[in-house]
Amino acid sequence: MTEILDVPAAGSEPAAPSQPGRRRKTNRREQQRGIETRRTILEAALVEFAERGFDGASTRRIGERAGLEHTLITYHYRNKEALWRAVAEYAFDQIMAAWDDAMPPLSKMTAAQRLRAEFRAFLQFTTNHSAFHHFMLRENQVNSPRLTWLIENVVSRTRDRVMPHIRAAQADGELIQADPDLIYYMLIGMTSAPSSLHGEMAATIGFSLEDANRIEEYWQLIERSIFK
Repeated sequence: MTEILDVPAAGSEPAAPSQPGRRRKTNRREQQRGIETRRTILEAALVEFAERGFDGASTRRIGERAGLEHTLITYHYRNKEALWRAVAEYAFDQIMAAWDDAMPPLSKMTAAQRLRAEFRAFLQFTTNHSAFHHFMLRENQVNSPRLTWLIENVVSRTRDRVMPHIRAAQADGELIQADPDLIYYMLIGMTSAPSSLHGEMAATIGFSLEDANRIEEYWQLIERSIFK
């Protein structure tokens, strides 16, 4: 049998060889652009939801804040509810990542040391993202339809991680003795105060979220108030 060869027709250009390496690099660049775009959207949306609440927030305004076309936001997030949930998950993922960085897996830190590291990192997160506390306060209003989802899906992650450290630090005698749940919320409130009151604190005492020395001074006050 005569072998039939696949020969290009006369005058035709030979097919360009495939370049899987180039395709992989292009795909990685596109993936990275997608990640950066979503991060930009979520940061802008955090501020929008914090300032205007869920009902008052506008995806069109979020696009303006992010410097992106409105259609790009709806491409990544099908509606405002999906975007709001993504913002909440993004914020709490950032908090958990900061805690992981503060406590290496093989660390032999005591419970009190872990608790210090967690809330010192949380204070830093809230000063870097001053809109976060206002985002949370918006949903702590009466009858918020999103509060249950927020507690069950994101808040519970931080509580479940922190509460054992509070109880263990109390058992070790390194933390004040009181209801552990109240201590948890006391620490949340104390570490959130600079971001939630930064306008008033700036006007009355010249306190700045960008002044690392003042933030550290504030943290030392928390330590002396809570830890033994």
